[in-house]
Amino acid sequence: MQCPKIVLSNLRTKSLNKEYQYTRLYRNLYNPDFFLLAYDNLSKNDGALTIGVDQRSIDGFSMKEVEDLISVLKSKSYQPYPSRRTYIEKKNGKKRPLGIPSFYDKLVQEVIRMILEAIYDSSFSSSSHGYRKGKGCHSALLEIKRTFTGSKWFIEGDIKGFFDNIEHHTLVTILKRRIKDEAFIELIWKFLRAGYLEEWKFHNTYSGAPQGGIISPI
Repeated sequence: MQCPKIVLSNLRTKSLNKEYQYTRLYRNLYNPDFFLLAYDNLSKNDGALTIGVDQRSIDGFSMKEVEDLISVLKSKSYQPYPSRRTYIEKKNGKKRPLGIPSFYDKLVQEVIRMILEAIYDSSFSSSSHGYRKGKGCHSALLEIKRTFTGSKWFIEGDIKGFFDNIEHHTLVTILKRRIKDEAFIELIWKFLRAGYLEEWKFHNTYSGAPQGGIISPI
C-alpha cells in the first residue's frame, strides 16, 4: 500500500481542481500505515490522553490492534462508541460541553481528519487560522498586523452553540458534492449519530458535532 503522506499529497493536488470528485477514499482505512501516522499525531497531543467511555488511553497500542481494527472496518461493521460528555469552564463562568471519543474512535477520526483536510484545506479562506496546519494564534496576529495597520479597535465574537447546532443532513450534502464514496460518507454518518454519555446515561445526537472530537473542527 502507498505511503500515507504520498496519498495525502495526491489528494491535496487533486483538490486544486474544484470540479474533481473523490472516490475510493474508504480503502485508505485498510492501510496500517495510516493508523500508525494517526497514532503518532495523537501521541503528540496532550488531549489524546483523555479517556473516553471505553476507559482506554493510547498507551500500550499494538499492531495486532491495528489489524483487528482494519478487519472490522473492512466488514463495514465498525460502530463508534458514544462520546463521553464533560464540561470546561468558559471565561464568562458558563460551561462548555466537550465530547471525548474512545481510543479506537480517535484513531479512525484522525485518519478521516487527515483525508478531509487534504481535500478541503485549499478551499478555506486564507484568513481562517483555527485548527489548520501551520496556522494558529500567531499567524492570525501576524495577518492582523499586516492588514489592519493603524486600527485601534477590534471586536471579538463567538458563534453561540456552533458545534451543538450543525445540521447533519446539510453537512453530509456538502461533503457529497466532492466525495462520491458511500462507505466513507456512511462512516462519517456513524460518528455524527453515535450519541454521548453524560453521567453514564445515553443521549442521541440529532444535530451537532461533539466539541472535543478529532474531526469536529474541520
